[in-house]
Amino acid sequence: MKANENPAPGLPRTGTSMMMQLLAAGGVPVLTDDHRPADAGNTRGYFEHQAAKGLRNDSTWVAQARGQAVKLVAQLIPHLPPGERYRIIMLHRPLDEVVASQRKLLERLDKAGGRTSDEALRRTFARQVGQVRSLLLALRRRGVLDILDVHYHDALSDPAGVAERVAAFLGSDAFDAKAAAGVVEPALRHEGVDAEAAA
Repeated sequence: MKANENPAPGLPRTGTSMMMQLLAAGGVPVLTDDHRPADAGNTRGYFEHQAAKGLRNDSTWVAQARGQAVKLVAQLIPHLPPGERYRIIMLHRPLDEVVASQRKLLERLDKAGGRTSDEALRRTFARQVGQVRSLLLALRRRGVLDILDVHYHDALSDPAGVAERVAAFLGSDAFDAKAAAGVVEPALRHEGVDAEAAA
């Protein structure tokens, strides 16, 4: 992943899949293996790759992913290998909404995490995102990466504006901002914590 590598990280349920859709529609190659099919939680797919999900244990695939967008949860960012330059698009969403959306997903999948209290989830997410944010800022000061912060509700309410910001961040005249903005589903723009299909 050199300077044209574009990880799209965030906490779970912050719009990382939506950002991957936006990048793909704009013409950015995305690293995905379709291992996890679309479902009620993400009707357009998760845009994940098993190798990326296993970054904590194996980062040898990273060099082969240069020039592609890769979906990562924020907690995996510290495991990105040195020696590369990254462009990070960091997704943000109010923690209460993240917790509510994550709980619905875990309950739908009947996973044990669905029984964790909201407060415990909130504390865990807040701690993790704080740690990752501190690391990102330190790496940016060292010139190792660039960061674009995108807020979930901005993407829903002003997809054209967000797509233009992404285009400027990528520095590519080939990025089709109009096509990218078009993948954001208008029906999700005012649904608050229930706007899960774009998460």
